[in-house]
Amino acid sequence: MPDTPAAAAERVSTPLLTLITQQSLDEDYRHVAERRADQGAMPTHRRRVGTATVVVAVFGLLVTVAAVQNSQRAGVESASRASLIANIDRGRADVAALQERIVDLRELDVSLQDNLVDVTASAQGALARVERLEAVTGFGAVTGPGVRVTVDDAESFSVRDRDLRPLVDGLWNAGAEAISINGQRLTARTPIRNSGAAIHVNFRPLSPPYVVLAIGDPRTLQADLMETTSGLTFRDTASHFGFPWKMDNVDRLALPAAPQRLQRLSWAVEGTAKENLVKRRKETPP
Repeated sequence: MPDTPAAAAERVSTPLLTLITQQSLDEDYRHVAERRADQGAMPTHRRRVGTATVVVAVFGLLVTVAAVQNSQRAGVESASRASLIANIDRGRADVAALQERIVDLRELDVSLQDNLVDVTASAQGALARVERLEAVTGFGAVTGPGVRVTVDDAESFSVRDRDLRPLVDGLWNAGAEAISINGQRLTARTPIRNSGAAIHVNFRPLSPPYVVLAIGDPRTLQADLMETTSGLTFRDTASHFGFPWKMDNVDRLALPAAPQRLQRLSWAVEGTAKENLVKRRKETPP
């Protein structure tokens, strides 16, 4: 229907945005009115069929959505189950590896314990050998049964180094295992010498009476001493100069170790002797 002049004038003066909105709303109202008129003219059974169709369509849509959700949930559950199984398999593999490691460590522990037993036995054997060597060489303290010989100066004569040396040599020859004089342990390199009026043992002055301790078999040591040439020499010397002396058996004697200074000196002397021997061999022509 054509617009009147007044309507045309109003359209011209109305803003474009407002005009478009009004026209759109008018068109919407018109379409709604026409659809309602058509629905009013449709038979009742067609409306019901249409409603049923919509319901069926909605139900189908719901079933489809539910199926899709179930399918997705099943996929998620399947993936979770597979991941769980994979984790279990990895855990079992880790446990198996740890069990193998435990077995290896137990075997290593048994081997180390066996080695420890062997090393301990070897160390104890070495310690026992060291103790025996120290006792034999005089650089270790020892105890045991033996004899005690006490020698003193005479009224007119003093005991000299040459008077004690036969007694010591005789005790060694009679089977003494360790000897000391006034607490000074004798070794293979112990000097017994006079320095002035005093007798020096291990470079230390001694004063009478001289107490000689000898570890050995007390049942035979005295008798064996008097059967040696050195023992007889000592007895004859003491009788000649009138040195008072006596010898007793003792159940337990305690002899100290030789001074460490003497041990270091012994090493130094041995080293010098070896160096001199090597030097002489080099200087001697073949």
